[in-house]
Amino acid sequence: MDARIETTRFRVEGMDCASCATKVDTATRRVSGVEDVSVSVVNQSMTVKHTPDADLADIATRIGNLGYPTKPVRPSGSAGIDEVKGEPAVHMHGDHDDHDGPWWRSRKAILTGACAVALVAAYLLGRAVPGFGHWAFLVALLVGLVPIGRRAIAGALAGTPFSIETLMSIAAIGAVIIGATEEAATVVLLFLVGELLEGVAAGRARASIKGLADLVPKTALLADGDQIREVPAADLTVGQVVMVRPGDRIPADGEIVEGNSAIDEAPVTGESVPKSKGVGATVFAGTINTDNALRVRVTARASDNTIARVIALVEEAQESKAPTERFIDRFSKYYTPGVLLVGALVAVVPPLLFGQGWNEWVYKGLAILLIGCPCALVISTPAAIAAALSAGARRGLLLKGGAVLEQLRSVTMVAMDKTGTLTEGKPVVTDIVALARTDAKVLAMAAAIETGSSHPLALAIVNRAKADKAPIPPAFDLKAIPGKGVSGNVGGESVSLLSLEAATRETDIPADVQARIAAFNDEGKSVSVLLAGDTLVGVFAIRDEPRPDALAGLAALHDKGVFTVMLTGDNERTAKAIGSTLGMDVRAGLLPEDKQRIVKELQAQGHVVAKIGDGINDAPALAAADVGIAMGGGTDVALETADAAVLHGRVTDISDMIGLSKATMSNIWQNIALSLGLKAVFLVTTVIGVTGLWPAILADTGATVLVTANAMRLLAWKGSRGKA
Repeated sequence: MDARIETTRFRVEGMDCASCATKVDTATRRVSGVEDVSVSVVNQSMTVKHTPDADLADIATRIGNLGYPTKPVRPSGSAGIDEVKGEPAVHMHGDHDDHDGPWWRSRKAILTGACAVALVAAYLLGRAVPGFGHWAFLVALLVGLVPIGRRAIAGALAGTPFSIETLMSIAAIGAVIIGATEEAATVVLLFLVGELLEGVAAGRARASIKGLADLVPKTALLADGDQIREVPAADLTVGQVVMVRPGDRIPADGEIVEGNSAIDEAPVTGESVPKSKGVGATVFAGTINTDNALRVRVTARASDNTIARVIALVEEAQESKAPTERFIDRFSKYYTPGVLLVGALVAVVPPLLFGQGWNEWVYKGLAILLIGCPCALVISTPAAIAAALSAGARRGLLLKGGAVLEQLRSVTMVAMDKTGTLTEGKPVVTDIVALARTDAKVLAMAAAIETGSSHPLALAIVNRAKADKAPIPPAFDLKAIPGKGVSGNVGGESVSLLSLEAATRETDIPADVQARIAAFNDEGKSVSVLLAGDTLVGVFAIRDEPRPDALAGLAALHDKGVFTVMLTGDNERTAKAIGSTLGMDVRAGLLPEDKQRIVKELQAQGHVVAKIGDGINDAPALAAADVGIAMGGGTDVALETADAAVLHGRVTDISDMIGLSKATMSNIWQNIALSLGLKAVFLVTTVIGVTGLWPAILADTGATVLVTANAMRLLAWKGSRGKA
């Protein structure tokens, strides 16, 4: 047999809780050739690793028999036909509803409505013709119970005998046997109402991710020479140029090649103030062009743009289980059979050993079966994690799974790279010392000979001139002086911008200027000296400055009791200058293996370490840390190695990520306490005869809905920026 392993993704409709996922998982694993299965309730999808000869049609049929219509799908952006049914395959991204149309047209809603109508009709018939009441309620019961019973049988044949459908079917049939037909029919209706409400609540989490996909417009205006034509945004290829009109959403990740406009990034980043962007600036799919028409060169296909990567990472994360979720899954495998045993003992022991009435204790045993339904318990963790992952993604916080989300709350030490993490990653002119000329004149002369250069220091000077609106005159005879600087002719005057060492060879530098330069060096700033002929006319201090929110981000971490340290490959003087500004410990001059070693040393001291970085040299340390977090705009290597990513490069987002973890775990424990607490209360009241079948199913349904609603509160999480 061919030993190659293939991967197929399936669309599985109607899954609303972890119990559903368990049944689907178990049934799939029993198919010959299936090697591994990963089920996502939130995405209503299943990923199956299998041998080439595995029968995919059999997988779809088996799961369909459980009540979850299933078919294979292809990834978004790929071509091809569904090989199993010969139908056009469907896109995964942005397709998260379990049916077409509103929830009240779903199969669950139709079945619930039919059962309700049958129950009302039975009640009216019973009042009109009392002799037919029992039979009318029996028919009403069968309307809802037959589909439930079929799913229970299919589940038992597929390897899940102790399902909620099994408990429900036993309880309903038992109630009929002891003459409680009217109550049994009502209980079945309440069960269906609970399932429907559960599905509606779960749909909110799916809608959150679907909302991300909907940010990207469906069409784009392709600039083809002088012609502008409308094309599907999904068909755009790298290198094509699109026109974006004012008010339009940008259809793809790209780079502005013509125009200048304010870009509203709030839909993607949560930033409330639009950013002014011009030629050469990067723009993201889904953001809004507010002012002027732009031409944008596409830099990523639809399947690779920022939104698509966010969705893919969130979907992947939601299929990965947290430790708490795995524990509850294992617990529920013993819990449900245990409930059946307890229910049987309650029904049988008092009549057999103590001469109690059979009807009374069988009734109580059936009520305990309903109380023991594990839905609320098993959904408590995945619902909260799914909502948290979705909320985080909307704020630009990507976490690769529930395990990462759970681990973050325990972080005690954050080790951060300097360049591109704590700082902007691009030098800026911090100080200008003008001698014998005005600041504007000195800046204009320097910008003139640096225009056209891609060197970071040159860009810093040109950008400062543009920001200060200093006129940049034309320069001639430009030439680079290797290891020294650059020179040219500006307004008939020979001008050169040199390193301090090169400048001292060309002219004398006064003592007071030398003192200023020494002070700049102590602050970790690079210095360039401007000469006109052989006359000193200006000094520029340049440094990669801390991000605007760096101090606030570090303060937020300290407020949570988290320690911080800077790990950088930069020289010690520059690193300590930035560290002093930010008030943090510094380890400088480090190679990649040094960063990894220090992370391990911190772990040996008992710290749970999160490593933050954005470059290839951070990858070993990111991998070694308990949680590796890549900063936005980082290298692909850093993003792949990391457990999480901060897309928008805000230092405050690190604290927010930890805060999201703590809020999620708090929500999970609330859910567990709520589900088990309600069951414990109704277990006692049922045994002592205070409550019966109706309150029992209401306890289960109510707990499930309450737990799901509580978890969905996390969808509204905004982080520190939402509190501002």
